[in-house]
Amino acid sequence: MLALTYCSAMFLGIDIGTSAVKVICTDGTHISASATADLTLQSPHSGWSEQSPAAWWDATCTALAEIGKTMPLSQVTAIGLSGQMHGAVLLDAGLNVLRPAILWNDSRSTQDCTRLQEVLPEIGTIAGVLPLPGFTAPKLMWVAREEPGIHARIAHVLLPKDYIGLRLHGELAMDRSDAAGTLWLDQAARAWSGRVAEASATALDWLPRLADGHEVVGQVTDDAASRTGLPAGIPIVAGGGDAATGAVSLGATEANRGFISLGTSGQLFVAGDAYHPNPARFVHAFAHTVPNRWYQMAAMLNGARPIAWLAGQLGISAGDVVVLAESADPTRVPIFLPYLTGERSPHGDPHIRAGYFGLEDSTDRAALCRAVVEAVAFTFADAVQSFGDTITDLSHLAALGGGSRSPFLLQLIANATGTRIGRTAGSDAGPALGAARLAACGMGAMTLSDLGQQPEIADWFDPVTTPVLDDRLRRYRALYGALKDLR
Repeated sequence: MLALTYCSAMFLGIDIGTSAVKVICTDGTHISASATADLTLQSPHSGWSEQSPAAWWDATCTALAEIGKTMPLSQVTAIGLSGQMHGAVLLDAGLNVLRPAILWNDSRSTQDCTRLQEVLPEIGTIAGVLPLPGFTAPKLMWVAREEPGIHARIAHVLLPKDYIGLRLHGELAMDRSDAAGTLWLDQAARAWSGRVAEASATALDWLPRLADGHEVVGQVTDDAASRTGLPAGIPIVAGGGDAATGAVSLGATEANRGFISLGTSGQLFVAGDAYHPNPARFVHAFAHTVPNRWYQMAAMLNGARPIAWLAGQLGISAGDVVVLAESADPTRVPIFLPYLTGERSPHGDPHIRAGYFGLEDSTDRAALCRAVVEAVAFTFADAVQSFGDTITDLSHLAALGGGSRSPFLLQLIANATGTRIGRTAGSDAGPALGAARLAACGMGAMTLSDLGQQPEIADWFDPVTTPVLDDRLRRYRALYGALKDLR
């Protein structure tokens, strides 16, 4: 394997997010360039969430062009991929996209999840979590039921980052951490499950070859080079789903290391060296992107998304929402349920929706903002509770994602969860940085042990007992219990 030093090699990480494509370039230690290109969601019907794979590719090319203005792309040594998990990209035999991708926060396949669990009652133990409409397998069942003409033409199924991989290197490949989120992966064996595929209207030969995240799966093609400005022949590693690559950026590839992720969705992630399913609490037990590692994760569909939603309604920025929230009187704030697209962990409830309770004539914009920001913290309190004693063994939880830029939000999460939170410098680089580190590992510039090195914590947020917040969390949970049966 080619040996490289950090100073002589540059590694590119490409993260296909829900709201943007992010690209960073790093020598393995420092980020030398970064760029983002925005994306939009489409929701043609209630509960639907879709994006065009072509939009991901266009955004990737745009972000790479921005990187090229900062540094010559000829300096790039290798590329790693990361992306939003679960999205179903359906291709025909000619590798043409058959329909818009059905995303992780789409809830149309609820009845298919019920049917899948009835047909295969042990699926939670095989796949690491019970069926929910965000996962890929029930999406294929929905397509078979509602769009049989499209289903009949399927020849390949990919996930978002792997479609970008196809456009870059021309191969059909997927890493095991992203495959874990499809429900088709036998998590203990780290291989495709024929039983789950058969039960979910999926042919095994539609699924791509599996690789570990640091494994080279292809090289930049001449066609991709002409479109992106990248030199042809650059190696590309498989990378990982955004949760796993976020873990790599924080050294959470070794057991008993955890973090929270504050992007459009939210995650509470704890790495381990064995497979420990806990499907009853909708805690995901998935294969990691590195060999012989697994992780447990609570996945919240709404993460910091409610903040962006309210910002859009008020015509202000997400940062302004947080600033207004800090100014509110916490004793005169309504309760907000943040379930804009249902919820996964710990409720497994695709039907619940968001709403305010306790509005008064005196309720102002600041109070509305604080209710939403607090609700994000409360989702993490529920996530910590769903893990039981596992979290108490951790010294702290690191924080990453765009939401981690807010000290106010991180302090609220620490207070609500009773857990120490640590923020590293550049925490918002997250999955893109992890993808680049996997590329460095694939080229021999880092070892698998190196991936476990934890970055220095720049800011600590220690939990403070606040009776007002504790009472509001109690009411928040009671409100969900009172409303969950309403449809």
